[in-house]
Amino acid sequence: MQLTRRHVVSGILRATVVIGFGVALGLGSAHADDKKTLTLGATAGSNFDQLKLGIKPVLEKKGYTVKLVEFNDYVQPNLALAQGSLDANLFQHVIYLRKFSADKGLNLVDVTKAPIAPLGLYSRKRKSLADLKDGDRITLPNDPSNLARALVFLEQNRLIKVKAGVDPLKVTEKDVAENPRKLVLTPIEAAQLPRTLDDAEFALINGNFAISSGLKLTEAVALEKTPDHYLNVVAVKAEDKDKPWTRDIVAAFRTPEYRAALDKHFAGYARPAYLQ
Repeated sequence: MQLTRRHVVSGILRATVVIGFGVALGLGSAHADDKKTLTLGATAGSNFDQLKLGIKPVLEKKGYTVKLVEFNDYVQPNLALAQGSLDANLFQHVIYLRKFSADKGLNLVDVTKAPIAPLGLYSRKRKSLADLKDGDRITLPNDPSNLARALVFLEQNRLIKVKAGVDPLKVTEKDVAENPRKLVLTPIEAAQLPRTLDDAEFALINGNFAISSGLKLTEAVALEKTPDHYLNVVAVKAEDKDKPWTRDIVAAFRTPEYRAALDKHFAGYARPAYLQ
């Protein structure tokens, strides 16, 4: 078959377009992996402050432009991450992340553990657990994973007893087998718990919300001895877990600068093994 000049030119043009399109796709992918603007989210208080004081400066030294977004609940940070408004978030333990992702059909994963302010029992009406009276009201977080955590905390402090054989990560009010002091347990949205201190005798408050409301860890009647599965995690979309910028975020948590920020501003926080 004899090719005319027109056929040859047309073929060259089509090849050029295809090659150019492929190169453009490649450049676009490389650019997405190598991006230098990061948007990180956290709940108000210590989680947000850790990013602000310990992580943002480290990433900026590596050439990133970092935007921080503050949240006041446990729902929006994961939805924003899944929708692409955030590149990563810091506010939850891995149990909550996995349950929330499963319930909402989200493909989110944890990439590193991080410090957390311990769950604490606070009161403006009682100075210690020894002052607890029959029928006292205790408010506690209402989301399932932190409710289980709070009930286990109360059991460890011998205030209630949970049914034998129940998974401690899935305990609910229905699993309370013994409540000898007839305590009134009232689940409340976690962010609102500090506001209940004027009415309830005790409030079991997540550390970040306690601190953001002006409470100090040293003011707690009792503090949780936080197990590893309740440490904070940094979460990203599963498709982003191996991206260079995700690796840089993880590396930032392991820098001397971040450790120094923890030592200065976040004394008493439960830390993962790599920060001990």
